[in-house]
Amino acid sequence: MEVPKPPLNEAERLEALRGLKILDTSQDERFDRITRMAKRIFKVPIVLVTFVDEYRQWFKSSQGLDITETPREVSFCTHAINQDSTFIVPNALEDERFFDSPLVEGAPNIRFYAGYPLKLRPGVNLGTLCLIDTKPRELSREDLALLEDFGAMIEQEIKAIQWATMDDLTRITNRRGFITLAEHTLKVCSRREQAITLILFDLDKFKQVNDRHGHHEGDFALVKFADTLKHTFRKSDITGRFGGDEFIVMLAGTEPSDVDALLLRFENAIAEMNATLNKPYRVEYSVGVAFFPYDSQLALEKMIEQADAAMYKQKNVKPPANT
Repeated sequence: MEVPKPPLNEAERLEALRGLKILDTSQDERFDRITRMAKRIFKVPIVLVTFVDEYRQWFKSSQGLDITETPREVSFCTHAINQDSTFIVPNALEDERFFDSPLVEGAPNIRFYAGYPLKLRPGVNLGTLCLIDTKPRELSREDLALLEDFGAMIEQEIKAIQWATMDDLTRITNRRGFITLAEHTLKVCSRREQAITLILFDLDKFKQVNDRHGHHEGDFALVKFADTLKHTFRKSDITGRFGGDEFIVMLAGTEPSDVDALLLRFENAIAEMNATLNKPYRVEYSVGVAFFPYDSQLALEKMIEQADAAMYKQKNVKPPANT
């Protein structure tokens, strides 16, 4: 089987995909409704909404297939995301790129494939809306236009998730998005018996930055803080702007010593950021940390309250910084 090269903008594409925090989330009726309609209208046994991660393709919505992911290297969708338009394979057995694929030689015995590349923005293809049949077939011009219409509907739902769960200024998860992801993570950690850590950050003297230097500088400071947060913590951690000048991080399965190391790394990164920016102010912060065992019965709201209390305890005892 031919394995295509990654898109030229693969790093940008993966960052955009992971920024949505959509991978490994639960089923969503908004997507399932569209794949059910497509399955009925096109009369195919399998319809998928896929997202192509670094080493796998993961199915956000699946009609007619029980598995949730396959390796990226064997996926048809890996070819589709390299296209600007719908990628069609009328008969995989007669296509030198796919005839020996394990997905053709074995289950689900793909013969026909049509994948519409799902775009977050022009040139950034996250995955596909794809039709799969166990018999060779062709798509008429009308069918192709209809598949593209369904694909555009999926793209609108993806953008709606981005708009609803992403902070417009800092481009990280907002309060609503964080809570949604955190609730899901709590359930996963309970099943896997993994502890949870919550870290709450609050910028110190942020009002002074706005008052003395203008709100444009305040926004600039928030963006830079969020960027440093995103690039310091791990991709598996959930980071968010919790409101105003407060930021929050949830870590799963992390020992206290690991958290201490991450916080020290972040402290050094902020110091380097301040030195590089060379602004008439320094971005400073207080931080609160709260640890919870996997079998904690506390609601997420109460967990956040404990991290908040720890943060304000530090803020009250923290010696005043030089101005």
